Amino acid sequence: MPHLSFRAALARARKLVAILKNPVYRRALRHGSAAAVEHEAVPFRHIFRTIIDVGSSRGQFALVAAHRFPEAALICFEPLPGPRRKLESALGRHGNLTVIDRAVSSDAGTAEFVVSRADDSSSLLEMTATQTHHFPGTEAARHITVRTEPLDEMLTPGELAAPLLLKVDVQGAEIEVLRGAERVLPRVDSILVECSFLELYRGQALAGEVVAFLHEHGFRLDALCSPTVGREGRVLQADLLFERTRAGSKLDEPTPLSGDRGTQP
Repeated sequence: MPHLSFRAALARARKLVAILKNPVYRRALRHGSAAAVEHEAVPFRHIFRTIIDVGSSRGQFALVAAHRFPEAALICFEPLPGPRRKLESALGRHGNLTVIDRAVSSDAGTAEFVVSRADDSSSLLEMTATQTHHFPGTEAARHITVRTEPLDEMLTPGELAAPLLLKVDVQGAEIEVLRGAERVLPRVDSILVECSFLELYRGQALAGEVVAFLHEHGFRLDALCSPTVGREGRVLQADLLFERTRAGSKLDEPTPLSGDRGTQP
């Protein structure tokens, strides 16, 4: 197990306490999935009816999404068999779950997938020395071949109920997911995407490029959540929340979320 700093160990302990307080999260933990409780604080502006979770891993985000938006359809994409089985076990009681065994990208075909020693750090891209320096224990363990496919070829936009959230966390390959969703993006209301400020995966698009791409497609940056700070105190990553801009909209005014339990005091 990699050495943990005092700050990281304290954060992990607090997360475990939060998980143990929720019976659904406790059950999922027995199946190997630790709910990403940090996402309970994300200031979503909608009560979503559809959630597309790209890079679901073991269902860490999907568990929180299902808790915050219990009526939403969950569409999860995860190419690794082991984490995918844990996802299905953890969320097996969710009545509107679809799990798809694909690595989402901009092109259909096959690709070499880098499996990390910590499986949730696996990626279509190779890790850099910066990644393994700040996150010891995430080194590449093996390579496997996976099927890749764009969201545009797997989803029918007209069948996706709104409001719609797209969550993307694919360890450096986020821009390729977005490029393969040109037809889906007009249906999306909010996007939560993990972005890096340093090159952790070789050739990845950094946060500025993701922000620019989404701005060109009608989204504005609305919030920065859950920053990850490296060993030298520099912010390495954060979850960026984007909202679709509309003529005459009032995005600077909070939207009531009476049904969103995750935002209640």
